[in-house]
Amino acid sequence: MFALPYEQRFTLIGTTDVAYAADPGSATIDDEEIGYLLDLANRFFEKPLGRADIIWQFSGVRPLFDDGHAQASAVSRDYRIELAAPDGAPPMLTVLGGKLTTYRRLAETAVDQLAPYFPAMRRCSTAHTPLPGGDTGPEGINGYRSHAHRHWPGLPPATLDLLIRRYGTLTGDMLGDAKTPAGLGTDLGGGLSEREAIYLRDHEWAREPDDVLWRRTKAGLHMSEKERQIAKDRLAALL
Repeated sequence: MFALPYEQRFTLIGTTDVAYAADPGSATIDDEEIGYLLDLANRFFEKPLGRADIIWQFSGVRPLFDDGHAQASAVSRDYRIELAAPDGAPPMLTVLGGKLTTYRRLAETAVDQLAPYFPAMRRCSTAHTPLPGGDTGPEGINGYRSHAHRHWPGLPPATLDLLIRRYGTLTGDMLGDAKTPAGLGTDLGGGLSEREAIYLRDHEWAREPDDVLWRRTKAGLHMSEKERQIAKDRLAALL
């Protein structure tokens, strides 16, 4: 299991390995899994945890290549790439398994396998390409943070720090011409502003309130249940 510092004030506890055959979009953690994680955490934490301490929970389905192991926890986490290229037909590359932490290597392998069929294809450059917002330069994120505080003196430092954690060097794109809290529009709670929600709609494909509150940001963690409902209603109108 793991217990990770999360959103400054919380701890993210995971994870479980349970075989799942239904619609991945409908995956939810069940009561047995919750009990399993709480029991494990309480072996190590000084303060015992119970279900009332759970603020939020989420589930996902990891695709694993079936290597014949009966237990999901024993199945390899490595990806597998298969290339089919019948004579005269376009090549078809299939990726089986994989995970976010190996995406760079997977991308390089995929491009390298396809390259012989596409002579004009450039070599994969993911190993040297920063993620969006990650091009901070030699001074790193702390250097960019210092620059941001000088550039936007009218915004509260805590607001800027929050946005920089979310967007890195794309913070300026998100802020646009906003230079004061008033320029961010309506405060939706949890450090979330109307301007940020619109940016997520226009640039990061947010389509429903939960996309903004949970999937693009974790602002929902910092709201009460009543505040979440008010934010959802306002976001529904914006999106």
